[in-house]
Amino acid sequence: MKKGKIYGISLGPGDPDLITVKGLRLLQTVDRIYYPGSVTEEGTTTSYSLPILKAYDLDENKLTGMFLKMSDNRNEAQQTYANTFKQMLTDYQNGLQIAFVSEGDISFYSTFSYLLTYIQQHQLEVEIVAGVPSFLLGAAEHQIPLALLTEKIVVLPRTSNVLQLQQYLSDFETVILIKVRSILQEIIPVIQQQAVMLFYCERLGTAQQFISTSLEEIMNRDIPYFSLLILKKQL
Repeated sequence: MKKGKIYGISLGPGDPDLITVKGLRLLQTVDRIYYPGSVTEEGTTTSYSLPILKAYDLDENKLTGMFLKMSDNRNEAQQTYANTFKQMLTDYQNGLQIAFVSEGDISFYSTFSYLLTYIQQHQLEVEIVAGVPSFLLGAAEHQIPLALLTEKIVVLPRTSNVLQLQQYLSDFETVILIKVRSILQEIIPVIQQQAVMLFYCERLGTAQQFISTSLEEIMNRDIPYFSLLILKKQL
């Protein structure tokens, strides 16, 4: 029997051209592709990864979605991971080559990392293909260096702790804030008080991409989930 294998494949931030050559080659050859998505409050499903996949003219019969409710309740999410892994395990035992994809880099705050725990517990053969995280594309679009010489970088997800942010802005030359939708209003006063340059990004690599260096421009903006801020200390 053909031996199964699982690939964790990074899609990049949103522009289909930013996948690696290796990642695209594997997507074209595997038997099944799982992709992550969300269940909206209205009960419909959406996926940031699916439009990227569709750009590659793949056989859509190979595509299987895994949809999570946008909630801090991890119990329901864990059940979804467990159910998806059971499907993947069946595919694996049937000798299929399986890919699970993720936008950005698949090892960076990715859904796949939860599935990887199950994969490793069952000692299944797995290979992870690295990719471009969104903050690297953000720096490229703003045409700024993230770091030079001995400068330090920190990445913070959903931090609304004002004192913590102030400390990081003191200790690091570059602070990257991801998942900023729910905390932007809380951190705006800190940004206003600090001598920092601001580089805002949302939906990077897509037709809806928006970038700005103006705090005033984004203060009243409807911030999407796929958004980030790069703060650089003015030296």
